[in-house]
Amino acid sequence: MSAVRLHRVVAGPADGPVVVFGGSLGSDLRMWEPQVAPLVERGFRVVRYDARGHGASPVPPGPYELGDLGADVLALLDELGVARAHLVGLSLGGMTGMWLGVHAPDRIASLVLCCTSAKLGPPSMWAERARTVRAEGTAAVAGAGVSRWLTPGYIERHPDRAEFLRAMIAAVPAEGYAACCGVIERMDQLGTLPKISAPTLVIAGADDPATSPDEHARPIAEGIPGARLEVVANAAHLGNYEQPAEFTRLILDHLERA
Repeated sequence: MSAVRLHRVVAGPADGPVVVFGGSLGSDLRMWEPQVAPLVERGFRVVRYDARGHGASPVPPGPYELGDLGADVLALLDELGVARAHLVGLSLGGMTGMWLGVHAPDRIASLVLCCTSAKLGPPSMWAERARTVRAEGTAAVAGAGVSRWLTPGYIERHPDRAEFLRAMIAAVPAEGYAACCGVIERMDQLGTLPKISAPTLVIAGADDPATSPDEHARPIAEGIPGARLEVVANAAHLGNYEQPAEFTRLILDHLERA
């Protein structure tokens, strides 16, 4: 499958170091809103994109593979004239970042891998979710998605934000969501992690029910040479949104070191 032209929003100085943000399954680029202004204020050029099948990006028919998602990001960099970029990815965006770190190391200045996994089973769960979405639409999984993205306390304190995210998931095209479920169903990057040479920070949410720190974040940090692991308290799967100050602080610290 050929690369698609990803929908993107760019902010910040034209000559600033480029940071590309890739989001979760079921999200669009609005999930990164808390990070934009702080990075722009520090002189970074922030590029947020919608993954294929999500938001305003094209929805080619499935199946998709992880290499397709990676190729889309490389085409985005080419179109923007960016030789090397820092990549910050959460969940599916982090999976794409790991693929890029292995297969396009010359294009990746550093990686921040948030609330993600190198192998996220069981495969049957993803096949079943894809069937549900194709039959009933993404609204059928949106409530459960928010319950993984946010802690119960946050949902109770901020029902408006929880509803914003529920509507975000429900707006994702069914075929795009389902085909990306297939990507995760077939993914196993554990064996290739040692090939990643980019300076890497792994950030986990302490209360993440989808990619828990010990089961998912720690194997990534231990598999990538020199990688560092940080666990953020009171954060579920969409940790950058629930704990924006701490995630942004960690991201900026890593970018400025790199």
